[in-house]
Amino acid sequence: MNEIDAFILGVIQGLTEFLPVSSSGHLEIARNILQANQLPSENLLMTSILHFATALSTIIVFREDIIDLLKGLFEKNNKNSRSYIIKIIIAIIPAGLAGFLLSDRIEYLFSGNLTLVGIMLIITGLLLFLTKIIKSGKSEITKSHSLIIGISQAFAIIPGISRSGSTICTSIFLGNDKNDAAKFSFLIVIPVIFGAILKDILSGNIFNNEVNFWILLIGFLSSFITGVLACKLMLKIVENNNLIYFSFYCFILGLISIFII
Repeated sequence: MNEIDAFILGVIQGLTEFLPVSSSGHLEIARNILQANQLPSENLLMTSILHFATALSTIIVFREDIIDLLKGLFEKNNKNSRSYIIKIIIAIIPAGLAGFLLSDRIEYLFSGNLTLVGIMLIITGLLLFLTKIIKSGKSEITKSHSLIIGISQAFAIIPGISRSGSTICTSIFLGNDKNDAAKFSFLIVIPVIFGAILKDILSGNIFNNEVNFWILLIGFLSSFITGVLACKLMLKIVENNNLIYFSFYCFILGLISIFII
């Protein structure tokens, strides 16, 4: 993988982490086209770096909300902040367990299986299409909702299943407000990403290969900058209830992945 490949992968990650079209699926397709398909462990290293960049971009976009939540955690009378943080913790448990218990199988998924990616993209497209049929409600995200949303996030470990798409759609199907659904979806990915990176660091897997620092840096910066822009764009898309347009994109790309690439 060279600097241009890293830049392209970073842009793809930054855009598709927030847009409901599966960042992991696009990265697998891009690696195949760019012939940058390395060993699964190396793929996971670059993927971790790119996801780390988009986690930081999420923190930048939602910095005021995050600061308010952290402040409220230490205020005696602020039950709302503590309740919301508990919901975030509940939502990240399924993905955390999946990452811890199924790490070897997850690594195998990142091995250039574009048929799997295509099928999962079509499933993502179906979820997005249904948002035009099942309207969002105004109900608050409850603790039970958090668990269900967290389960949908765990399934998004599979390349081709959009994390933002699956969690936002699930929240909308549960009758939650669409803007709250988007905000919650983006906030719950932050601890999951940092947890996954910490796990790799503690296991030593992240240092198993000789890595070109500049290639990782280029990927990181391109992913971070595009991530900030894409996150803000996605909030507007959800607010205007335009997720259905991405369903057609997922259908087309899914079929291309299965039958052409």
